Amino acid sequence: MADPQVPAGTPDEVRERVLHGPERVPVTDPTLGIPVTVTEEGEPLHRLVVLGDSLAHGFQSGSVFHTDLSFPAIIAYELGCLDRYRYPRYAGFGGLPLNLELLVRRLEASYGADMDPWEEALALFSVRSFMDRVEDYWERGPGTAVPALTGYLHDLAVYGWDLRDVLDRTARTCRDDIGRPHDDLVKQVVENNGDRAALRVYPSSAEDADLTLLDAARALGEEGADRTGSGIETLVVLLGANNVLPCVTRLAVRWSGADFRDLKRKSAYTVWTPQHFEAELAELVTAVGRVGARHVIWGTVPHVTIAPIARGVGRKMAPGSRYFPYYTRPWVDDAAFDAAQDPHLTGDEARAVDAAVDCYNDAIEAAVHRARSGDAGPPRDWRLLDLAGLLDRLAARRYIDDPQARPGWWTPYPLPPALAALRPVPDSRFLTGDGAGGRATGGLFSLDGVHPTTVAYGVLAQEVVTVMSDAGVVFRHADGRERQRPVAVDFNRLLRRDTLVERPPQNITAGLRLLGWADETVDWVRRALDFH
Repeated sequence: MADPQVPAGTPDEVRERVLHGPERVPVTDPTLGIPVTVTEEGEPLHRLVVLGDSLAHGFQSGSVFHTDLSFPAIIAYELGCLDRYRYPRYAGFGGLPLNLELLVRRLEASYGADMDPWEEALALFSVRSFMDRVEDYWERGPGTAVPALTGYLHDLAVYGWDLRDVLDRTARTCRDDIGRPHDDLVKQVVENNGDRAALRVYPSSAEDADLTLLDAARALGEEGADRTGSGIETLVVLLGANNVLPCVTRLAVRWSGADFRDLKRKSAYTVWTPQHFEAELAELVTAVGRVGARHVIWGTVPHVTIAPIARGVGRKMAPGSRYFPYYTRPWVDDAAFDAAQDPHLTGDEARAVDAAVDCYNDAIEAAVHRARSGDAGPPRDWRLLDLAGLLDRLAARRYIDDPQARPGWWTPYPLPPALAALRPVPDSRFLTGDGAGGRATGGLFSLDGVHPTTVAYGVLAQEVVTVMSDAGVVFRHADGRERQRPVAVDFNRLLRRDTLVERPPQNITAGLRLLGWADETVDWVRRALDFH
C-alpha cells in the first residue's frame, strides 16, 4: 500500500524527498561562496540578454501585451539602455491570447461593479463577441503580419515554453504548427497562439528559420567579442517553470513519461520527474556554456502551488503544515467546494509537486556550482537567483498568515518602500477590489492568478539588478552618467503604469463571482493559461 503522504504514481526520487528530505534552504549568496575573477574589460555590445518564458516575456492577466514593462525591459531602463534593448511587441486587442483585464474592464463599463443575474446572457454575448474579434485579428487580420526584425532580440523569451522548447523549437517548427486556422464559433481561442507569439521573437528571414533561441543568444554573444571578450555583458536564464506550472493551471498531476523530449507528446504531462528535468537541464547548461556572456544569472523554479490560481481550501492539513487538504479555483467558496465535483489537487499532491521543484532547484544550483568551481574548464561567473525563496517569502496563506508553518530559514520579504506604503500592502492573494475604487486583497499577482502585476515584475527586476550590480555591472542614467550603488528600481514609475494596483476593476469582488462565471462560460483558464 502506498504511503498516505505520497500519492500513488509519484516518482521514487520525489517520494524519497517527501518522506526523508532534505528540506531545501533558499540560497542567499548568488556566488555560492565561490569567488570568480572576471578578467574581461570594456563594455560588451549587448548589455542584457534574457532566455526565458512568460515571466521574461512580460505575460500578465492572460496575455503578452505590455512587453515594455517586462522585468528585462525594467532592468534595461535602469541600465540606461532601454532605447537599444530589443523586445517583441504585440499591439492589437490586448495581445495574445486573451487579455483578462481588458475583458473585465469592458464588462465593468457595460454592467457596472455588480452584474445582475439577468444581465449574464448579455454579458456572455459581449464576451464571445470580444473573443471572436481577438481571434479574427490574430488569425486572419493584421496580427498575422509578422514584423521583419533587423537583428536578434535581446528578450529571447516565449510564454509557455519549457526547457525542451528552448532547446528545439525554431521559427520553422512554429510556422508548421500554425497551419491554417479555423473560425470556431464555440472554442473561440487564437489557435497556436504561443507559436504566433514566438514568431515575433525569431528573426523572420529564411536563413534564420532553423535557429533556436539558444542559437540566437549564441550569435549575440559573438558580436563584438573580439573587442571585449564577450558579446553579452549579462545573460539571464529563467526557465523551468513550465515543466511544472500545468499542474496548477489544469489542477492535475501527470508525471512526465519516456517521450518527454517529444515536442508534441510532452503536452500530456503537467510535472516533469526530476530525472527528466535534470536530463534536459544538462543539455541547456551545455548550450548556455557556448554563449559568450561575461555574467550568467540562473533563476530557480518557484513553487507554483503558491500561485493563487490554485487556492487552498479550508484549514491546513495539520497545525504547522504548509499545505491545505485541497487546492481549487479561487472563486470556489470553501463551503461550496465538493471534492467529487470541483477540479482540485490534494495537499499530498501539492507537497509532492513542491518536492519535485526542490529537486529541480538543487540541479540548477549544482550547475552554477560546477561553473564557478571550474569543474569543466575555466571558472565562469555564473550566479544563482533563488526565485523559489523569493516567492516563499511572499506567500501570504502558506507562511505570512501561519507562523507555525514557517521553516527556520523563513523571514518576510521586505517590499520596496513605495509598495510597503500602499494600503493594503500588496500580497500574494488573488486580486480583488474593495468596491470603493481600491484593492481589497492581492496586488502581486495579475488577474490570471499566475503572472505578476507590473510592480511585482519590478520586485523581480530589483532582485536581478542587485545581483548584476554585485557582479560589477555599471548602471547609468539616461545621459550616460554612472549611477550610485545600491541601484534601486524606480517603483514610482511602475506604480504609475500599474493599472491593476492603482485602479483595480471593481467588478472583481471578494467572491470572484465574475471570473468564476467567465471560466464556467468561456473556460478562460484553459484558454489563456494552458499553453501546451
